[in-house]
Amino acid sequence: MSYIDTKYLNIISPYLQQFKKKGDNLWNFRCPYCGDSQKSRTKARGFVFRKKNDLFFKCHNCGVGASLGNLVKTIDSKTYKDYIFERYRKGVETHSSPQPEFKFDAPVFRKKGILEGLQSIKILPDDHPAKQIMEKRKLPLESLSDLYLCESFFKFTNKLIPNKFPSLNGDHPRLIIPFRDEQGEVFAYQGRAFGGENPKYITIKINEDHDKIFGLDKVDKSKPILVVEGPLDSLFLDNCIAVAGADFSTVKGDLIIIYDNEPRNKEINKQIEKSISQGNKVCIWPDHMQHKDINDMIIADITKEQIQEIITNNTFSGVSAQLRFAEWRKINA
Repeated sequence: MSYIDTKYLNIISPYLQQFKKKGDNLWNFRCPYCGDSQKSRTKARGFVFRKKNDLFFKCHNCGVGASLGNLVKTIDSKTYKDYIFERYRKGVETHSSPQPEFKFDAPVFRKKGILEGLQSIKILPDDHPAKQIMEKRKLPLESLSDLYLCESFFKFTNKLIPNKFPSLNGDHPRLIIPFRDEQGEVFAYQGRAFGGENPKYITIKINEDHDKIFGLDKVDKSKPILVVEGPLDSLFLDNCIAVAGADFSTVKGDLIIIYDNEPRNKEINKQIEKSISQGNKVCIWPDHMQHKDINDMIIADITKEQIQEIITNNTFSGVSAQLRFAEWRKINA
């Protein structure tokens, strides 16, 4: 099947900067997702390579990975339609490639999708206030390529969902945190205030069929899945998703639920109690832990490895979870 992938890679090659063939089944060009280096116009860290019968894309700058089909879709939606029909037409389909559903996005979501026109935090100048805020929070550098600056949040949202905000009074910049499905498509986004604007977080759903779960594009369901509430907190941990107020029961796998370390918060206590009663594994922070959430721990120079070890050593379920929860709540009352 790779000959069709090769054909369509060559078709879109004029749109790929610094495109060149590096060897048998290996091509190199500037990443169309992150734009690659902003300092050097010749640096190219996007690669297409062969794996088994198919071609795949990987950027060694922003870390984005995609099938050749999704790369074609990002570059040009019309060419993507041609690619799909040729690849899966009768007589060409193979057992390793399931027949897709021929459902195409509305024009507003084509190519770079709803994030088109926004700058990623990673490519902002180092002295930009938005980038400095994120760096003060010690977010992983690789995560900055998929976090975006939106100068006018209300105006941006109204272009996607007309009259979502009836008035543009008080419009202001926000950090855009995209929620992606398993295929990497954006189905929702969260706008986080940089200052004291209220509410601090505003979540916008583009596709109502999806629960507001962040990190589905990166999680490995064959391994234990850590579940936190805040998307930014999830960026610090391996194999972690954030529920953002959604029902995480729709996620299948070995879940470990991690709540903020707020023993006096009645709502969090109710949620922990509910999770335990549902048979879930729950992390109950040790009594000496003084920090409220994962990001606070990172800022206090507790390493990711130390945090994950603390989580592993303080995960409980069933009767042991009930006993530990009662003790934790009593000690911290």
